[in-house]
Amino acid sequence: MRPVSTISAPAIALGDPNIDTDRIIPARYLKAITRKGLGQGAFEALRQEPGNPIDEGLARGARILVAGDNFGCGSSREHAAWALLDLGIEAVIAPSFADIFASNAFKNGLLTVTLPAAAVDRLLALARQGHAITIDLENQTVTTPFEERWVFAMDPFRRHCLLQGLDEIALTLAEEAAIAAHEARAPDWVAGAARD
Repeated sequence: MRPVSTISAPAIALGDPNIDTDRIIPARYLKAITRKGLGQGAFEALRQEPGNPIDEGLARGARILVAGDNFGCGSSREHAAWALLDLGIEAVIAPSFADIFASNAFKNGLLTVTLPAAAVDRLLALARQGHAITIDLENQTVTTPFEERWVFAMDPFRRHCLLQGLDEIALTLAEEAAIAAHEARAPDWVAGAARD
């Protein structure tokens, strides 16, 4: 997982509430055996409309998605986070997120930022105008070119993992010496577990 620190880029404005995971990535794409290429199916129905905000935002180099309330509701498909990342989105800002989507996003290095609805409305307006938004994870702030600034909360463990680019495997590997020491102290337990 790549580290996340500061993201400064134009944003896609997608302010509808309750964007579910099926709208993010339709079910027919769930048969894929790799994450690569899922971005092509992201927001498929919306992208069929001329002048849609997804393709317009991507054409401007958007790496942030500003969304409505309850973003990522619906099924627990991890493919939704994978599709957004493959699309080039590195962060989503919304008033709230579905819990499972937020967890999947975190585990895959997609930053989710929760801000009050009034702040999100302002960011939606700026995104529609093509202005860049800056997210600073180290200082937990979102800023605009107009010197507007919002502070967001984040679980310290999740913040640390995102800043360092640590996924669950990397966290486990960081404890390799302690695991080896435990195995050396308990050879019978390890041998019994290996036979099972």
